Amino acid sequence: MANLGEYKRRWRTAAAAGAVAAMLVAGTVPAMAAGSGHGVARSDRGLGEGDRGLDKEALRAALVGLPDENVTGGLIRMSGADGRWTGTAGPSVPAADAHFRIGSVTKIFTSTVLLQLAAEGRLALDDTVQELMPGLLPAGYFPVTVGQLLSHTSGLQIMTCATEDMSPREAVDASLACGEPTEPGRATRYNGINYFIAGLIIEQVTGHDYGSEVRARILAPLRLRDTYVPALDDWSIPAPYTRGLVAVPGSGGLKDVSVQNPYGWAEGGMISNAPDLARFFTALYRGRLLPPAQQKDLFRMPAAASGDTQFSYGGLQRTEFPDGTVVWGKSGHVPGYTSGVFATRDLCRVLVYALNPTDRSPELPYVLRIAGAAFDVPVPATAG
Repeated sequence: MANLGEYKRRWRTAAAAGAVAAMLVAGTVPAMAAGSGHGVARSDRGLGEGDRGLDKEALRAALVGLPDENVTGGLIRMSGADGRWTGTAGPSVPAADAHFRIGSVTKIFTSTVLLQLAAEGRLALDDTVQELMPGLLPAGYFPVTVGQLLSHTSGLQIMTCATEDMSPREAVDASLACGEPTEPGRATRYNGINYFIAGLIIEQVTGHDYGSEVRARILAPLRLRDTYVPALDDWSIPAPYTRGLVAVPGSGGLKDVSVQNPYGWAEGGMISNAPDLARFFTALYRGRLLPPAQQKDLFRMPAAASGDTQFSYGGLQRTEFPDGTVVWGKSGHVPGYTSGVFATRDLCRVLVYALNPTDRSPELPYVLRIAGAAFDVPVPATAG
């Protein structure tokens, strides 16, 4: 079976590694100022009054040329106070509400459940993995907190020794058996093991399986009927769905990978569609899912961690464009699928995009074009 680290490494361009800031814009401010106790940095702003109204021609242009040899299709959905627009392109996208694999966007569902459990007093972001799941981390490891898991500052090993056929617990155990951890809280290192452990903590604390908790706490209340956590043995995807097609090395042909192992589970295994993702992020940013204290944590950044790409205690990445526009969100990637959800804090603009990359060439230029059109901001020349 494929090694999880190698499986992900094929997608680890600046975009595919979850480096959303680098993916969206060249001049990104990596994080809020160290020591900030707020969810919003001083420079955070949405679009000015003069910017209101979507540039629908630019959005259409962002999809022009699809399909091509690098991306077989794409969709864009814009919502929010500035207007609504939906567009699709390419034969791999049968409808604007088609299902697709959301990859690491799953992490925001996971972090939301953990923040809800914190609100209920069933755990705290300062609780350690050692306290919540005794024996999971080897003896002698530094204490690793829930907050460090969610913000990718745990220092735990990258998942290079896990394989797709392992259960979540087996994948964690195999990863911890390879290499050595670093001191937590010192640096940001994007790492799927953090959210595998987060999923295990959800199950330990609630006594229910991860998918049931996501369904009861998020999907059912928001009526997200096209979003779900597949069972680990369910490789299917419901129709209509976007087709994931990847290049077959040495042949010039494409292989349909739409049916694939949802091994990513709590870190990257979910399936959804654009309308549901827009509804989820809109409700989350409006505070419908979290009380005020945890709503602040959703956007609060770790104070002392270094690294060009940083994540909040809700797993969100803050991205600042050269003109000062700030968006928050998350991208996701699995073979054949690249997607993301980004929005201004005031929800004037909410972008959901989904592409079907072939893995012949990085999809970064396509994502940059979409981001530039969605938020009326300049993008680097690589997007041309």
